[in-house]
Amino acid sequence: MSEILVLYYSRHGKTTQMANLIARGVEEASGVAATVRTVPKVSPVCEAVEDTIPSSGAPYVSLEDVKRCSGMIIGSPAYFGNMAAPLKYFLDSLSGLWLAGTLSGKPAAVFTSASTMHGGHESTLLSMMIPLLHHGMLITGLPYSEPRLHHTVSGGTPYGASHFDGDNNDQAISEDEKILCKALGKRVAGIAKKLQATPKDV
Repeated sequence: MSEILVLYYSRHGKTTQMANLIARGVEEASGVAATVRTVPKVSPVCEAVEDTIPSSGAPYVSLEDVKRCSGMIIGSPAYFGNMAAPLKYFLDSLSGLWLAGTLSGKPAAVFTSASTMHGGHESTLLSMMIPLLHHGMLITGLPYSEPRLHHTVSGGTPYGASHFDGDNNDQAISEDEKILCKALGKRVAGIAKKLQATPKDV
């Protein structure tokens, strides 16, 4: 069975909700399972030690989760148009997998949540693509064959799923955003299945 790793960092909970919607989309593809994981916070002033298991939500990601996956979808809130430091910190720890080419040829996608409509949805998505490209992953976005991409008045981009959360982080995920999240998950899952069914020459 193919396994898609849905990896994210969330501060106010909307990126978590998006991750779960994306995981549902992944599992709409037959023979594909979603593994949802998060990353711990990092401290700006000293080394902070987090519990091995978070008090709620998804477990923390491990290197084995990354090694085992057939594809990966990563998400972060938009912080000044960039991914959050905890996600970047974890990605920076994957140099061993980069050297081994572990992720090369596997599909990948990205998602984000931002508190303002023009607060860096697309630049944050692009920032998350860069390390995935260095790993040799095959970036997939949301094509305009997804009808909701034409009609959304909140989040949703061809670069990946996004959510407009409002200045007070109180905007519910819209129906368009939900559908686009699921579509992204299903798209990556479908590509992973096709790649695994073909010779390993990618």
